[in-house]
Amino acid sequence: MQTLLIILIVLAAIAALVSLIRGIVSFLQTTEAELKSGADGPSISSQKQNKMMFARIGFQALAVLKKAAPVSEPAAPAAALASGSSVAARAVTAVLATPPVTPPAAPAAAPAAAVKHTTWAFGELPEMMEVRRGAQTLIGFPALIDKGTFVEIEVFDEPEAAAAQHRVGLRRLVALQIKEPLKYLEKGIPDLTKMASAYLALGTLEALREQIIEVALERAFLAEPLPQDAPAFIRRLEEGRPRLTLIAQEVARVAGLVLADHQAALRKLKDSKAPREVVDDINAQLQRLVPKRFLVITPWPALQQLPRYLKGVVMRLDKWRADPARDTARLAELRPLEQRWLRRVTELKGAGHARMDEYRWLLEELRVSLFAQELRTPQPVSAKRLDKVWAQLTG
Repeated sequence: MQTLLIILIVLAAIAALVSLIRGIVSFLQTTEAELKSGADGPSISSQKQNKMMFARIGFQALAVLKKAAPVSEPAAPAAALASGSSVAARAVTAVLATPPVTPPAAPAAAPAAAVKHTTWAFGELPEMMEVRRGAQTLIGFPALIDKGTFVEIEVFDEPEAAAAQHRVGLRRLVALQIKEPLKYLEKGIPDLTKMASAYLALGTLEALREQIIEVALERAFLAEPLPQDAPAFIRRLEEGRPRLTLIAQEVARVAGLVLADHQAALRKLKDSKAPREVVDDINAQLQRLVPKRFLVITPWPALQQLPRYLKGVVMRLDKWRADPARDTARLAELRPLEQRWLRRVTELKGAGHARMDEYRWLLEELRVSLFAQELRTPQPVSAKRLDKVWAQLTG
Protein backbone atom coordinates (compact mmCIF):
# COMPACT_ATOMS: atom_id res chain seq x y z
CA MET A 1 0.00 0.00 0.00
CA GLN A 2 2.81 2.39 0.85
CA THR A 3 4.63 1.63 -2.44
CA LEU A 4 1.44 2.30 -4.40
CA LEU A 5 0.98 5.61 -2.61
CA ILE A 6 4.51 6.70 -3.53
CA ILE A 7 3.88 5.79 -7.21
CA LEU A 8 0.67 7.83 -7.21
CA ILE A 9 2.44 10.85 -5.72
CA VAL A 10 5.17 10.64 -8.41
CA LEU A 11 2.56 10.35 -11.17
CA ALA A 12 0.68 13.33 -9.78
CA ALA A 13 3.86 15.42 -9.75
CA ILE A 14 4.63 14.45 -13.39
CA ALA A 15 1.07 15.26 -14.47
CA ALA A 16 1.32 18.65 -12.75
CA LEU A 17 4.57 19.42 -14.61
CA VAL A 18 3.06 18.40 -17.98
CA SER A 19 -0.02 20.54 -17.34
CA LEU A 20 2.18 23.52 -16.49
CA ILE A 21 4.17 23.17 -19.76
CA ARG A 22 1.01 22.79 -21.83
CA GLY A 23 -0.45 25.87 -20.18
CA ILE A 24 2.62 27.95 -21.02
CA VAL A 25 2.62 26.75 -24.65
CA SER A 26 -1.06 27.57 -24.97
CA PHE A 27 -0.45 31.03 -23.55
CA LEU A 28 2.35 31.68 -26.12
CA GLN A 29 0.09 30.61 -28.97
CA THR A 30 -2.44 33.34 -28.15
CA THR A 31 -2.31 35.83 -31.07
CA GLU A 32 -2.47 39.57 -30.85
CA ALA A 33 -5.60 39.56 -33.00
CA GLU A 34 -7.31 37.19 -30.63
CA LEU A 35 -6.56 39.39 -27.64
CA LYS A 36 -7.91 42.47 -29.52
CA SER A 37 -11.05 40.82 -30.81
CA GLY A 38 -14.36 42.15 -29.66
CA ALA A 39 -15.80 38.69 -28.97
CA ASP A 40 -17.63 38.29 -25.73
CA GLY A 41 -16.06 36.02 -23.10
CA PRO A 42 -12.67 34.33 -23.12
CA SER A 43 -11.36 32.75 -26.30
CA ILE A 44 -10.93 29.02 -26.76
CA SER A 45 -7.19 29.44 -26.26
CA SER A 46 -7.76 31.26 -22.95
CA GLN A 47 -10.16 28.57 -21.77
CA LYS A 48 -7.60 25.88 -22.61
CA GLN A 49 -4.92 27.80 -20.75
CA ASN A 50 -7.08 28.21 -17.69
CA LYS A 51 -8.01 24.54 -17.77
CA MET A 52 -4.35 23.48 -17.80
CA MET A 53 -3.49 25.85 -14.94
CA PHE A 54 -6.36 24.54 -12.79
CA ALA A 55 -5.26 20.99 -13.53
CA ARG A 56 -1.76 21.77 -12.32
CA ILE A 57 -3.10 23.26 -9.07
CA GLY A 58 -5.36 20.28 -8.62
CA PHE A 59 -2.57 17.76 -9.09
CA GLN A 60 -0.36 19.60 -6.59
CA ALA A 61 -3.20 19.67 -4.07
CA LEU A 62 -3.84 15.99 -4.61
CA ALA A 63 -0.17 15.21 -4.05
CA VAL A 64 -0.18 17.15 -0.81
CA LEU A 65 -3.35 15.42 0.28
CA LYS A 66 -1.89 11.99 -0.39
CA LYS A 67 1.28 12.79 1.47
CA ALA A 68 -0.62 14.04 4.54
CA ALA A 69 -3.23 11.26 4.53
CA PRO A 70 -2.74 8.19 6.79
CA VAL A 71 -1.31 5.11 5.07
CA SER A 72 -4.48 3.15 5.84
CA GLU A 73 -6.60 5.42 3.56
CA PRO A 74 -7.28 3.99 0.08
CA ALA A 75 -5.43 5.72 -2.76
CA ALA A 76 -7.39 7.62 -5.38
CA PRO A 77 -7.99 5.54 -8.52
CA ALA A 78 -5.56 6.20 -11.34
CA ALA A 79 -8.38 7.23 -13.64
CA ALA A 80 -9.08 10.25 -11.47
CA LEU A 81 -5.69 11.73 -12.36
CA ALA A 82 -6.64 12.04 -16.01
CA SER A 83 -10.24 13.21 -15.73
CA GLY A 84 -9.65 16.93 -16.29
CA SER A 85 -10.32 20.09 -14.37
CA SER A 86 -13.40 18.82 -12.53
CA VAL A 87 -11.28 16.26 -10.70
CA ALA A 88 -8.71 18.91 -9.95
CA ALA A 89 -11.37 21.16 -8.50
CA ARG A 90 -12.62 18.31 -6.31
CA ALA A 91 -9.05 17.70 -5.14
CA VAL A 92 -8.65 21.35 -4.16
CA THR A 93 -11.96 21.22 -2.33
CA ALA A 94 -10.85 18.08 -0.49
CA VAL A 95 -7.63 19.76 0.67
CA LEU A 96 -9.43 22.86 1.89
CA ALA A 97 -12.10 20.81 3.67
CA THR A 98 -9.65 18.51 5.43
CA PRO A 99 -8.79 19.85 8.92
CA PRO A 100 -5.07 20.18 9.64
CA VAL A 101 -3.55 17.19 11.36
CA THR A 102 -2.00 18.36 14.65
CA PRO A 103 -0.43 16.09 17.26
CA PRO A 104 -2.20 16.05 20.62
CA ALA A 105 -0.82 18.67 22.99
CA ALA A 106 1.25 17.31 25.84
CA PRO A 107 -0.34 17.95 29.23
CA ALA A 108 1.16 20.97 31.00
CA ALA A 109 3.57 19.93 33.70
CA ALA A 110 2.46 21.03 37.13
CA PRO A 111 5.04 23.23 38.89
CA ALA A 112 7.21 21.08 41.08
CA ALA A 113 6.92 21.87 44.76
CA ALA A 114 9.93 23.68 46.22
CA VAL A 115 12.28 21.45 48.19
CA LYS A 116 11.90 21.69 51.97
CA HIS A 117 15.19 22.08 53.81
CA THR A 118 15.84 21.61 57.52
CA THR A 119 19.64 21.55 57.13
CA TRP A 120 22.10 23.14 54.73
CA ALA A 121 21.90 20.34 52.14
CA PHE A 122 21.62 22.41 48.95
CA GLY A 123 25.25 23.20 48.16
CA GLU A 124 26.66 26.69 47.68
CA LEU A 125 24.26 29.62 47.51
CA PRO A 126 25.73 31.90 44.82
CA GLU A 127 24.91 35.53 44.13
CA MET A 128 22.76 34.56 41.13
CA MET A 129 20.92 31.26 40.86
CA GLU A 130 18.69 29.24 38.53
CA VAL A 131 15.74 27.43 40.10
CA ARG A 132 13.55 24.94 38.23
CA ARG A 133 9.84 24.61 38.97
CA GLY A 134 8.55 21.86 36.69
CA ALA A 135 8.80 23.15 33.11
CA GLN A 136 9.61 26.68 34.31
CA THR A 137 13.12 28.00 34.92
CA LEU A 138 13.54 31.00 37.22
CA ILE A 139 16.76 33.03 37.40
CA GLY A 140 17.42 35.68 40.03
CA PHE A 141 18.90 36.50 43.41
CA PRO A 142 18.47 33.50 45.73
CA ALA A 143 17.13 33.64 49.27
CA LEU A 144 16.17 31.19 51.98
CA ILE A 145 12.49 31.64 52.84
CA ASP A 146 11.28 31.00 56.39
CA LYS A 147 8.43 28.46 56.39
CA GLY A 148 8.30 27.85 60.15
CA THR A 149 9.44 24.23 60.36
CA PHE A 150 11.66 24.35 57.25
CA VAL A 151 13.08 26.74 54.66
CA GLU A 152 12.78 26.90 50.88
CA ILE A 153 14.94 28.51 48.20
CA GLU A 154 13.34 31.17 46.03
CA VAL A 155 14.78 33.74 43.63
CA PHE A 156 13.96 37.45 43.48
CA ASP A 157 14.35 40.13 40.82
CA GLU A 158 15.72 42.67 43.29
CA PRO A 159 18.82 41.97 45.43
CA GLU A 160 17.49 44.09 48.31
CA ALA A 161 14.30 42.02 48.54
CA ALA A 162 16.31 38.81 48.39
CA ALA A 163 18.71 39.98 51.12
CA ALA A 164 15.88 40.93 53.49
CA GLN A 165 14.11 37.59 53.06
CA HIS A 166 17.36 35.64 53.22
CA ARG A 167 18.33 36.91 56.67
CA VAL A 168 14.98 35.78 58.05
CA GLY A 169 15.26 32.38 56.35
CA LEU A 170 18.86 31.89 57.46
CA ARG A 171 17.87 32.71 61.04
CA ARG A 172 15.19 30.02 60.85
CA LEU A 173 17.70 27.50 59.51
CA VAL A 174 20.01 28.28 62.45
CA ALA A 175 17.15 27.82 64.90
CA LEU A 176 16.35 24.42 63.40
CA GLN A 177 19.88 23.25 64.21
CA ILE A 178 19.75 24.26 67.91
CA LYS A 179 16.24 23.30 68.98
CA GLU A 180 17.18 22.05 72.45
CA PRO A 181 19.36 25.05 73.44
CA LEU A 182 16.58 27.35 72.25
CA LYS A 183 13.99 25.61 74.42
CA TYR A 184 16.23 26.14 77.45
CA LEU A 185 16.87 29.76 76.46
CA GLU A 186 13.18 30.59 76.03
CA LYS A 187 12.47 29.40 79.56
CA GLY A 188 15.36 31.34 81.08
CA ILE A 189 14.88 34.91 79.82
CA PRO A 190 15.34 37.11 82.91
CA ASP A 191 12.46 39.36 84.08
CA LEU A 192 10.30 38.34 81.14
CA THR A 193 7.05 38.54 83.12
CA LYS A 194 7.89 42.02 84.38
CA MET A 195 8.78 43.22 80.88
CA ALA A 196 5.59 41.68 79.49
CA SER A 197 3.46 43.86 81.78
CA ALA A 198 5.18 46.98 80.37
CA TYR A 199 4.78 45.59 76.86
CA LEU A 200 1.09 44.80 77.32
CA ALA A 201 -0.13 47.83 75.34
CA LEU A 202 1.92 46.66 72.36
CA GLY A 203 1.58 42.86 72.43
CA THR A 204 1.77 39.61 74.34
CA LEU A 205 4.46 37.97 76.43
CA GLU A 206 4.96 35.36 73.69
CA ALA A 207 5.50 38.07 71.07
CA LEU A 208 8.08 39.79 73.27
CA ARG A 209 9.92 36.52 73.94
CA GLU A 210 9.98 35.74 70.23
CA GLN A 211 11.58 39.12 69.49
CA ILE A 212 14.27 38.64 72.14
CA ILE A 213 15.17 35.24 70.67
CA GLU A 214 15.21 36.60 67.10
CA VAL A 215 17.59 39.42 67.98
CA ALA A 216 19.81 37.06 69.99
CA LEU A 217 20.06 34.66 67.02
CA GLU A 218 20.78 37.55 64.70
CA ARG A 219 23.64 38.86 66.82
CA ALA A 220 25.08 35.45 67.67
CA PHE A 221 25.06 33.85 64.22
CA LEU A 222 24.38 36.34 61.41
CA ALA A 223 27.29 38.75 61.37
CA GLU A 224 28.41 39.80 57.90
CA PRO A 225 29.52 38.21 55.64
CA LEU A 226 26.79 35.59 55.82
CA PRO A 227 27.73 31.95 55.14
CA GLN A 228 27.23 30.82 51.55
CA ASP A 229 27.91 27.10 51.80
CA ALA A 230 27.54 24.23 54.27
CA PRO A 231 31.09 24.35 55.79
CA ALA A 232 30.79 28.09 56.48
CA PHE A 233 27.33 27.56 57.98
CA ILE A 234 28.63 24.83 60.31
CA ARG A 235 31.52 27.06 61.42
CA ARG A 236 29.08 29.86 62.15
CA LEU A 237 26.99 27.50 64.31
CA GLU A 238 30.07 26.43 66.26
CA GLU A 239 31.11 30.05 66.83
CA GLY A 240 27.68 31.25 67.92
CA ARG A 241 26.55 28.50 70.29
CA PRO A 242 28.82 29.39 73.24
CA ARG A 243 27.80 33.07 73.27
CA LEU A 244 24.08 32.75 72.55
CA THR A 245 22.93 32.75 76.18
CA LEU A 246 24.97 35.83 77.14
CA ILE A 247 23.78 37.70 74.06
CA ALA A 248 20.14 36.83 74.82
CA GLN A 249 20.54 38.15 78.35
CA GLU A 250 21.98 41.42 77.02
CA VAL A 251 19.09 41.79 74.56
CA ALA A 252 16.60 41.18 77.38
CA ARG A 253 18.35 43.80 79.54
CA VAL A 254 18.12 46.45 76.80
CA ALA A 255 14.48 45.51 76.13
CA GLY A 256 13.69 45.98 79.82
CA LEU A 257 15.27 49.44 79.88
CA VAL A 258 13.41 50.54 76.73
CA LEU A 259 10.04 49.34 78.02
CA ALA A 260 10.53 50.96 81.44
CA ASP A 261 11.53 54.32 79.93
CA HIS A 262 8.70 54.07 77.43
CA GLN A 263 6.18 53.65 80.23
CA ALA A 264 7.70 56.59 82.11
CA ALA A 265 7.43 58.82 79.03
CA LEU A 266 3.80 57.84 78.46
CA ARG A 267 2.90 58.61 82.08
CA LYS A 268 4.72 61.94 81.94
CA LEU A 269 2.93 62.93 78.75
CA LYS A 270 -0.45 62.02 80.23
CA ASP A 271 0.14 64.01 83.41
CA SER A 272 1.72 67.08 81.75
CA LYS A 273 -1.45 68.45 80.16
CA ALA A 274 0.72 69.93 77.42
CA PRO A 275 -0.87 71.69 74.42
CA ARG A 276 -2.03 69.57 71.48
CA GLU A 277 0.92 70.58 69.31
CA VAL A 278 3.39 69.16 71.85
CA VAL A 279 1.30 66.09 72.63
CA ASP A 280 0.93 65.20 68.94
CA ASP A 281 4.64 65.63 68.31
CA ILE A 282 5.69 63.45 71.26
CA ASN A 283 3.10 60.78 70.51
CA ALA A 284 4.38 60.49 66.95
CA GLN A 285 7.95 60.25 68.24
CA LEU A 286 7.06 57.50 70.74
CA GLN A 287 5.23 55.50 68.09
CA ARG A 288 8.29 55.62 65.85
CA LEU A 289 10.68 54.71 68.65
CA VAL A 290 8.70 51.83 70.20
CA PRO A 291 6.32 50.12 67.76
CA LYS A 292 5.13 46.56 68.34
CA ARG A 293 8.28 44.91 66.89
CA PHE A 294 10.75 47.54 68.01
CA LEU A 295 13.36 44.97 69.07
CA VAL A 296 13.55 43.34 65.63
CA ILE A 297 13.21 46.34 63.33
CA THR A 298 15.56 48.69 65.20
CA PRO A 299 19.27 48.29 64.37
CA TRP A 300 21.23 47.15 67.43
CA PRO A 301 23.32 50.36 67.75
CA ALA A 302 20.15 52.49 67.67
CA LEU A 303 18.33 50.08 70.00
CA GLN A 304 20.93 50.73 72.67
CA GLN A 305 20.22 54.48 72.38
CA LEU A 306 16.43 54.21 72.76
CA PRO A 307 16.51 54.64 76.57
CA ARG A 308 18.36 57.95 76.14
CA TYR A 309 15.85 59.19 73.55
CA LEU A 310 12.95 58.24 75.84
CA LYS A 311 14.55 59.98 78.82
CA GLY A 312 14.85 63.02 76.56
CA VAL A 313 11.05 63.05 76.19
CA VAL A 314 10.61 63.21 79.98
CA MET A 315 13.16 66.01 80.29
CA ARG A 316 11.53 67.97 77.50
CA LEU A 317 8.15 67.88 79.27
CA ASP A 318 9.77 69.05 82.50
CA LYS A 319 11.37 71.99 80.65
CA TRP A 320 8.17 72.81 78.82
CA ARG A 321 6.49 73.60 82.15
CA ALA A 322 9.19 76.13 82.94
CA ASP A 323 9.43 77.72 79.47
CA PRO A 324 6.72 76.84 76.91
CA ALA A 325 7.95 79.51 74.46
CA ARG A 326 11.37 77.89 74.30
CA ASP A 327 9.84 74.51 73.45
CA THR A 328 7.73 76.11 70.72
CA ALA A 329 10.79 77.75 69.14
CA ARG A 330 12.82 74.52 69.21
CA LEU A 331 9.95 72.55 67.70
CA ALA A 332 9.65 75.11 64.89
CA GLU A 333 13.36 74.55 64.13
CA LEU A 334 12.98 70.78 64.10
CA ARG A 335 9.72 70.43 62.18
CA PRO A 336 10.82 71.23 58.57
CA LEU A 337 13.83 68.91 58.93
CA GLU A 338 11.58 66.10 60.07
CA GLN A 339 8.74 66.70 57.60
CA ARG A 340 10.96 66.36 54.55
CA TRP A 341 12.18 63.02 55.92
CA LEU A 342 8.61 61.83 56.52
CA ARG A 343 7.64 62.79 52.95
CA ARG A 344 10.60 60.89 51.54
CA VAL A 345 9.82 57.81 53.62
CA THR A 346 6.27 57.87 52.27
CA GLU A 347 7.61 58.05 48.72
CA LEU A 348 9.89 55.05 49.31
CA LYS A 349 6.85 52.93 50.29
CA GLY A 350 8.74 50.73 52.70
CA ALA A 351 11.86 50.25 50.57
CA GLY A 352 15.08 50.23 52.55
CA HIS A 353 17.48 53.17 52.30
CA ALA A 354 20.62 53.13 54.45
CA ARG A 355 21.39 56.85 54.19
CA MET A 356 17.77 57.73 54.91
CA ASP A 357 17.98 55.60 58.07
CA GLU A 358 21.11 57.50 59.07
CA TYR A 359 19.23 60.77 58.71
CA ARG A 360 16.35 59.36 60.76
CA TRP A 361 18.60 58.67 63.76
CA LEU A 362 20.32 62.04 63.37
CA LEU A 363 16.85 63.57 63.86
CA GLU A 364 16.61 61.77 67.23
CA GLU A 365 20.01 63.06 68.23
CA LEU A 366 18.93 66.58 67.24
CA ARG A 367 15.88 66.21 69.50
CA VAL A 368 18.20 65.41 72.39
CA SER A 369 20.36 68.42 71.51
CA LEU A 370 17.34 70.76 71.32
CA PHE A 371 15.22 69.54 74.25
CA ALA A 372 17.53 67.62 76.62
CA GLN A 373 21.10 68.82 76.21
CA GLU A 374 22.08 67.32 79.58
CA LEU A 375 21.86 63.82 78.09
CA ARG A 376 24.52 64.72 75.51
CA THR A 377 24.96 63.29 72.01
CA PRO A 378 27.73 60.94 70.79
CA GLN A 379 28.78 63.55 68.22
CA PRO A 380 27.97 67.20 67.49
CA VAL A 381 24.62 67.58 65.75
CA SER A 382 22.75 70.65 64.52
CA ALA A 383 20.19 71.75 61.95
CA LYS A 384 23.04 72.80 59.63
CA ARG A 385 24.58 69.35 59.78
CA LEU A 386 21.26 67.72 58.93
CA ASP A 387 20.85 70.12 55.99
CA LYS A 388 24.26 69.01 54.74
CA VAL A 389 23.41 65.31 55.07
CA TRP A 390 20.10 65.91 53.31
CA ALA A 391 21.83 67.68 50.43
CA GLN A 392 24.08 64.65 50.00
CA LEU A 393 21.04 62.36 50.01
CA THR A 394 19.13 64.29 47.38
CA GLY A 395 22.02 65.70 45.35
